[in-house]
Amino acid sequence: MSTIRIMSRKRISVVLALSLAVASAKAEPAMWVIKDADSTIYLIGTMHLLKHDTEWNSEKVKKTVHESTELWLEIADLDGGEAAMAPLMMKLGMDADHPLSSKLNEEQRKKLEKIAGTYGFPVASLELMRPWFAALVLAVGPIMKAGYDPKAGVERMLSAQAKTEGDKIRGFETAEEQLQLLAGLSEADQIAFLTGILEDLEKGLDLVDKLAKAWIDGDTETIRRLSVDDMKKEAPSVYQRLIVQRNIAWSEKIAGMLKGSGVQQIAVGAAHLVGPDSVQAQLAKRGIKVERY
Repeated sequence: MSTIRIMSRKRISVVLALSLAVASAKAEPAMWVIKDADSTIYLIGTMHLLKHDTEWNSEKVKKTVHESTELWLEIADLDGGEAAMAPLMMKLGMDADHPLSSKLNEEQRKKLEKIAGTYGFPVASLELMRPWFAALVLAVGPIMKAGYDPKAGVERMLSAQAKTEGDKIRGFETAEEQLQLLAGLSEADQIAFLTGILEDLEKGLDLVDKLAKAWIDGDTETIRRLSVDDMKKEAPSVYQRLIVQRNIAWSEKIAGMLKGSGVQQIAVGAAHLVGPDSVQAQLAKRGIKVERY
């Protein structure tokens, strides 16, 4: 997921988390700033998977990293988090006693077989997975095969710079907490999630390209329209669990940061920073002003 972060308009902002794959181009990502008498907090929306030759680390971003003494990510320990998630995925994502196909209707089973064949996924392996895990595997696989790599993602770049400058790196969540967001969905929501992934994979990666361009251009309205709006409309319970509840929790922590002093940078999935329930909107409810940087 970073998480986390979904291939369709109601899902891409979650699996890819909101993990948007970005084409090879010089990017100027959208950023925001929060200030009070003795605190400055920068916000940047992240792309968890990038191509290695994507040029995005602008002077503006470098300036905020240099000014900050703390970097806040969704998960602080990116390498350790991934290692910790592997056994958890096996525990929470597998269901050998109840084959995946037994949970799907005929149309869904046919789509699963078609997509598995198209992208070279062994159906026998998918059969052992719970719907949310199968959806995650199917969503991320084609994008990584196309050259997008979490090791080139924004979080890793910012983390490397922060370590070089001796900054503290903190996380809003643990790897297990992120994984439980998907594992804790009802079976109906998991199947809806999987069905959406299958539908989008039938159409190719066009939506990813559109979101990529929007991120490169700092076009938050397009990111909102293509991800948050449709997720809220078509999968409201998933939207509440994966977007709204987390944004509320993060805004509470940010409000706590402002009680201290200093300069901090926050880097979370881009979809969390757009729309009516964004982190900025939650902060506004607390009387905290957020401005575009």
